[in-house]
Amino acid sequence: MAWLPQLFDMLLHLDATLGQVIADYGTWVYAILFLIIFCETGLVVLPFLPGDSLLFVAGAFAATGALSLPWLLALLCLAAIVGNTVNYAVGSYLGPRVFQWPDSAFFNRAALDRAHRFYEQHGGKTLVITRFMPILRTFTPFVAGISAMNISRFQCFNIAGALLWVISLTLAGYLFGNVPFVKNNLTLVILVIIALSLLPAVIAWWKSRGAHANVD
Repeated sequence: MAWLPQLFDMLLHLDATLGQVIADYGTWVYAILFLIIFCETGLVVLPFLPGDSLLFVAGAFAATGALSLPWLLALLCLAAIVGNTVNYAVGSYLGPRVFQWPDSAFFNRAALDRAHRFYEQHGGKTLVITRFMPILRTFTPFVAGISAMNISRFQCFNIAGALLWVISLTLAGYLFGNVPFVKNNLTLVILVIIALSLLPAVIAWWKSRGAHANVD
């Protein structure tokens, strides 16, 4: 089992070592990429795996011909969709049991009821927006399942968010990932991309805040 720490370290830093992984494992790299995106979105205990940066770097390698862009987009979109679905299913399985818990110092039924109402009203946009937010994208589908968000509504926004997240970041890497400035400032570039993707949501929130202030 001495190989486990080495495997874990490779998966955790795959965005920085992808070139070597492609050289070592060949076409198996597609399965590795699928697994990481699935785990990062589907297992609530693994929110620290690379997501945004891995999509961007994978797109950059596709631009060099080391990876197939169509296969990359198809497999990673599928991984993101299935990952969120599994995460939701786990939350949904736990949900009925959680709703039956009595109020205590550690559990507030009213708060859970509010979460349920929130996800029915705003869960769709939350699922899409948090796709671009590390950590939160791992917990959002789990909470949606616990709060019993309608499954059809969940899947519509789950699929839309997955496609938008995977395609936008992978294509950004494909188009710009090999530009010297971008390669040397990858973390900064990823943060800028995430900020730009969240800008419409921030503008909508600000307008909504202003509308409420005028009403008051």
